[in-house]
Amino acid sequence: MTDWMLATLGLAPPIAAAMLASCRGSSGNRLVAVQLMTGLVTVMLAVMTFAFDQSSFIDLALVLSLLSLPGTLLMTVFLERWL
Repeated sequence: MTDWMLATLGLAPPIAAAMLASCRGSSGNRLVAVQLMTGLVTVMLAVMTFAFDQSSFIDLALVLSLLSLPGTLLMTVFLERWL
């Protein structure tokens, strides 16, 4: 098992904790947990690029990092306006 694979497996518990936090608490806390989870998944996809030697994973990481902030802002507007 390579070091990159160990780094990928090491990122799984924080992602699981952020996923659990996104299901509990107030809407503000859940929104922060979702933003944390997207950041961690972005790093995990970048590490998986080296672990599996697949260059397409870095494209997914870049797209996720570019779309996570606008998605979070749209969700914030939705929560503020309709809930």
